[in-house]
Amino acid sequence: MEGIEIEVKKRGVSEGDEEKWVYDSSIDHKGRIPLRASTGAWKAALFIIVIEFSERLSYFGIATNLITYLTKVLHQDLKTAVKNVNYWAGVTTMTPLIGGFVADAYLGRFKTVLFSAIIYLLGLSLLTMSEIVPSLKPCDADTCSNLPNVHKVVFFVAIYLISLGTGGHKPSLESFGADQFDEDHIKERRKKMSYFNWWNSALCSGLMVGVTVIVYVQDYVSWGISDIILTSAMAFSLTVFLLGKPFYRYRVPKGSPLTPMLQVLVAAISKRNLPYPPNPSQLYEVPKSQSAHKRLLHHTNKLRFLDKAAINENQEDRMAKSDEKRNPWRLATVTNVEEMKLVLNMFPIWLTSLTFGLCVAQASTFFIKQGSTMNRKLTHNFVIPPASIYIFNAISLIITVSVYDKILVPFLRQVRGNERGISILERIGIGMVFSILAMVSAAMVERKRLNVAKMEQTSVLSMSVFWLAPQYLILGIGDGFAIVGLQEYFYDQVPDTMRSLGIAFYLSVIGASNFLSSFLITIVDHVSARGGGSSWLAKDLNESRVDYFYWLLAVMATVNLCAYVYMASRYSYKNVDKRVVDADSYEGDGVELMP
Repeated sequence: MEGIEIEVKKRGVSEGDEEKWVYDSSIDHKGRIPLRASTGAWKAALFIIVIEFSERLSYFGIATNLITYLTKVLHQDLKTAVKNVNYWAGVTTMTPLIGGFVADAYLGRFKTVLFSAIIYLLGLSLLTMSEIVPSLKPCDADTCSNLPNVHKVVFFVAIYLISLGTGGHKPSLESFGADQFDEDHIKERRKKMSYFNWWNSALCSGLMVGVTVIVYVQDYVSWGISDIILTSAMAFSLTVFLLGKPFYRYRVPKGSPLTPMLQVLVAAISKRNLPYPPNPSQLYEVPKSQSAHKRLLHHTNKLRFLDKAAINENQEDRMAKSDEKRNPWRLATVTNVEEMKLVLNMFPIWLTSLTFGLCVAQASTFFIKQGSTMNRKLTHNFVIPPASIYIFNAISLIITVSVYDKILVPFLRQVRGNERGISILERIGIGMVFSILAMVSAAMVERKRLNVAKMEQTSVLSMSVFWLAPQYLILGIGDGFAIVGLQEYFYDQVPDTMRSLGIAFYLSVIGASNFLSSFLITIVDHVSARGGGSSWLAKDLNESRVDYFYWLLAVMATVNLCAYVYMASRYSYKNVDKRVVDADSYEGDGVELMP
């Protein structure tokens, strides 16, 4: 607090002028208290969304057609190609756990985004070289089935460099964008609720261009030309991101966010034999006058064992007026204890979200492979690339988040008197329901496709690829609820010092689901082929029974939904003691609203 008072005097403003200055522990690019009118909010977030558009353009331009590249250019069989896609997607969405930790603990989000974008750009440049440098190029797929090892090595190094870049880029960028909105300011808080919706709209806009323009260039012009486009777009967006530097609000990293949690655990174990105090107010907490740089959390009754970490052992501790005299390995604050509880309470939600991720993983593998066997002609001379059917998912998601943000939330605010309209976990649950419906639709369409394939006995069927549109549209609606909800949940419900790690936790749901999908494919292939029978996932899609696989996923997702509803009904949201009470807020805004 003393540091803020000194800075306020330097800037010549009164301490209570919260409307003019931003007192949320952020700083501007010169290390000063940010001026609200010239920093943050949408004026800063728009620069950040531009680079997200470019990154998603590159990612989906590669990811959605990777199955095609592996089968047609690298000549891998379907099961191997699907596993490689899942492994790459899994690594790409698990490395953010490392990147998010580095951003929160050491580098800060801005620097992590910058360094990661440079690594991402190197990966794209190497991918471009693998397609245009003669000594690195693959041989023609029509004349050669044994590719030079050098191309395979360079190709896989390039795409895993992109994975590494995404590992720091994705969690830091999204949380950096959310940091531009002050949660203690009513107008900015409501804008922040819309931020995740419009973030995903930009994401889907990049996806749409990636699965149409980029995929078309890959399939019908040149893989090298498409890589040049992606590399140029990333370089341009990195320049735009740097131009926004004066408008950003920055958070200074405070060291490892895991250390306070370890301290809580050590303190709780060391005082495990102490009796609970008769009143939770007797637990130790930093005085509000000393907490200018950290929001305090209210005590909750769950996981009470951890509360022992905040028990004052002696009169000297109870009379201490300065937090500097406290030994954090022996005495934790209520806020530190509650932060530990927040992280532990997330694990059941994380686990019950994995089956939703399993359903999502099929959209970039088996769905696209189905499309490659179907009639994709729009006109006599124009054929849709198989991966372009993914556009229905993006369109559906954009429409869903737009309707949700502009129609559903305002309506539910009036009906339910809740600023969010529906809670975050309710939103995720609704998305899970749609993912089940998507698998049911996919199973029914695949059954019809197999019947057509049995009658026609051709490599390309007369059945239109637009039969796949319903499953993509339904899954897109599910993404509009669950994917956006998971992003908001893992950003909002983690401790304030773990926001990048929070986004990484969300991404790890998708990453772990991709690994789980590969494992499930191996199990299903082995079990279904037992006894000499035909595998559900044979090399030839027309000889497979992928519809059975979709039904299996639908059943798994239904059982999982029941477990999720049970866990969500028992969940306690983060409850923050706010420093600023908004006069025009909804009832209950004196503390952070229950999501």
